Amino acid sequence: MDVTREDVLRCARLAHLRLAEEEIEPMRQAMAQLLTHAASLDELPLEGVEPMLPGQGRPLPRREDEPGEGFTQAQALADAPVQDRGHFVVPKVL
Repeated sequence: MDVTREDVLRCARLAHLRLAEEEIEPMRQAMAQLLTHAASLDELPLEGVEPMLPGQGRPLPRREDEPGEGFTQAQALADAPVQDRGHFVVPKVL
């Protein structure tokens, strides 16, 4: 399958990647090889083959929702790298 330099640059832009000039040609070749392999899958004789859907027809396992043993505050904070007045201290996000 033919992949152009512009195809590679467009995909890189969509993926928010910056490719160096020397990376474009190897990437173009790899993309062409991948698409050629994917196209070859269309040639497989799949007539009469049923789709395989995992778990189809099987009920999901269920269990009762029962409360169990919990941690004390001291146990929960025992391995905390930083704590302050009984709380975990984490970096600010915003």
